[in-house]
Amino acid sequence: MTTDLTRRFPLASSRVKAQRTNGRRRRQDHPAWFLVPALVVLVVFFFVPTIFNFVYAFTNWSSFHNSIGFVGFDNFASLFTNGSLLADLRITLIYAVLVAVFQNLFGLALALILERDTRINRFTRVAFFVPVVMSALAVGYIFQALLKPDGGLNQILSVVTGQHVSIAWLGNTTWTILVVALIHSWKWMGLSMLIYLAGLKTIDGDILEAARLDGSGWWTTFRSIRFPLLAPAVTFNVATALLGSMNGFDIVQATTGGGPGGTTELLNIYIFRTFGQGLFAQATTMSLALFLMVTILAFPVIRILRKREEVL
Repeated sequence: MTTDLTRRFPLASSRVKAQRTNGRRRRQDHPAWFLVPALVVLVVFFFVPTIFNFVYAFTNWSSFHNSIGFVGFDNFASLFTNGSLLADLRITLIYAVLVAVFQNLFGLALALILERDTRINRFTRVAFFVPVVMSALAVGYIFQALLKPDGGLNQILSVVTGQHVSIAWLGNTTWTILVVALIHSWKWMGLSMLIYLAGLKTIDGDILEAARLDGSGWWTTFRSIRFPLLAPAVTFNVATALLGSMNGFDIVQATTGGGPGGTTELLNIYIFRTFGQGLFAQATTMSLALFLMVTILAFPVIRILRKREEVL
């Protein structure tokens, strides 16, 4: 029957075949297929390790046991009773807040200074963005060499003051965490600068012109008009700075290694040291605690900032 219809209506049958072929090609060329490689990598290297992270936190997995056994909440109880976990969580939170403040202040200041689209400003923007693409470990080792008692910064200060200066910038238990937070902020302030620049460019010039005609000065215009309109940029920069610094490791490890006296020992450094000692389950429990802390803090902060956008 099909053969008879094909003979009687050859043009129609060829069109049907062409439509079927085109339909198969459309399904094969669907954009969703391009997501498959990235999805496989994400599942293998993120979702599966995250699931195992939750599982191994309740076991006695270590290099000192021949087999892995379930121990319940013993790992959590031992970590919260020795005090080290809570101390490192506190240091991590302080470090994250300092980085978020400095990075956004520096980035916003640079965006305002370099807002005009001139040749010098374009070159300066690129110069401040270079640290963003540099290796964080390289940045840490460079500053570690500069801030040593016999490093480059003290030598410059010695020449300027005419006296021998040998300040241990990374050896003080009071301000070292502040110095390391400044280094982290210096590396990433170029990214915040670009986000704020993009936000400034989206502000309608008619609004600013109307403010000038009303007699508004630069500071009043910035405080009452420009900064409120930068609310989406503030949300993005604050959230990324907080989340990135709470997961910080490389810059602190390269500059201080968690010292002096553990005053800059972020939780990730403690996890790295514990894992190196063969206590795999305890390290996994710490990483789970860090994950929970980031989750608990991130959602309220982002929600508050988004509500601020809606109000403005």
